[in-house]
Amino acid sequence: MTSLAGQNWLTDPVTQRVFALLNAEGGEGRIVGGAVRNALMGHPISDLDFATTNLPQVVIARAKTAGIKAVPTGIDHGTVTLVVEGRPFEVTTLRRDVETDGRRATVAFGTDWQVDADRRDFTINALYVTADGTVIDLVDGLPDIESRSLRFIGNAEARIAEDYLRVLRFFRFFAWYGSGRPDAEGLKAAARARDRLATLSAERIWAEMKKLLSAPDPSRALLWMRTSGVLGAVLPESEKWGIDAVHGLVATEQGLGWTPDPLLRLAAIVPPDVERLAMLARRWRLSNAEAEQLAQWARVPEPSADLAHTALDRMLYRDGKSGMMMRLRLSLASARRAAEGSPEAMAKAARLSALLARAEAFARPVFPLTGGDVMALGISAGPRVGQLLHDLEAFWLERNFAPDKAALTARLKDLADKPAD
Repeated sequence: MTSLAGQNWLTDPVTQRVFALLNAEGGEGRIVGGAVRNALMGHPISDLDFATTNLPQVVIARAKTAGIKAVPTGIDHGTVTLVVEGRPFEVTTLRRDVETDGRRATVAFGTDWQVDADRRDFTINALYVTADGTVIDLVDGLPDIESRSLRFIGNAEARIAEDYLRVLRFFRFFAWYGSGRPDAEGLKAAARARDRLATLSAERIWAEMKKLLSAPDPSRALLWMRTSGVLGAVLPESEKWGIDAVHGLVATEQGLGWTPDPLLRLAAIVPPDVERLAMLARRWRLSNAEAEQLAQWARVPEPSADLAHTALDRMLYRDGKSGMMMRLRLSLASARRAAEGSPEAMAKAARLSALLARAEAFARPVFPLTGGDVMALGISAGPRVGQLLHDLEAFWLERNFAPDKAALTARLKDLADKPAD
């Protein structure tokens, strides 16, 4: 019998308090899904989700009696969030799907653990653990945990038809937990359903892709997504650009200790085309910050490895730091990949590393003059104030930010004495 007894997250008094609430008066609660999977596979554990035979109204009533806050976060689907000592726990009543259109489901509550397990997506996500640490496997998920195999529960096409997001989840979970080749039946079912991804909301697609691109190494998953046509269905921008750069980027991240950045990995597989990226940002409904960072990356010219540090500073000032950092990281990853057996490429990688270090340390200087300084010389508010500031800032930038306020003020006086055009 497989057991997780003694693990801190399970024996935690707060966790056991939730178990006690759910296991009272003939009811039962078990932790299900990600926490069990991750504990068995040695991955970090974050959220603890419970499944229970108790109806949502019973969970809410018991929580009230116990002085625990209960929030009906998904009451129609049987989900109540219990907040215990400031920590949230999702509690969902056992259920089966009565009707589904591939996006939303109508459910019926029940008490049958096998029915609840069978309606879940993958075998590794349908494992339960009881309060004493006993792992309950109703779908043959434990052998898949051992072999790092990702399989749909039952018929793959039927599972996907219940929620077409499972096409992307198949590749996302393969990126995080799979090894070797993806399950053949799952891959075929995902390929056949790729056109149905267009029925999903943009937010769900980007959320899933972002998680996939955050995996330690998503390159194999992306390869199979491309092979199956799924990547082209959700990210047509990648079709003529390719995904080959991801492998080198991942190797560089691991070699230099970079934190995986899903937006940087996205940039590695799409062309730096401002208009197309703007369309992508709208289609996937990226946040304003994400959209701007991608746009900034696309606008910034690719830096030469021989770029002078002072010239880099000027580019960072003009074009922004985040876009240039993305450019330099992708260029460095490409150079490092080519450096094997090539002294020239190794030297290029070294120069790019120095530029990247310079960019990381760059703090954008503040231009010393303001419109008030110009108007203090008797120049009325209007276009000429802006033009003078623009000319002075260009002068200051060309001299690598060296002129101080006194020097700029003296030049301002000279310019102000000249008649306006």
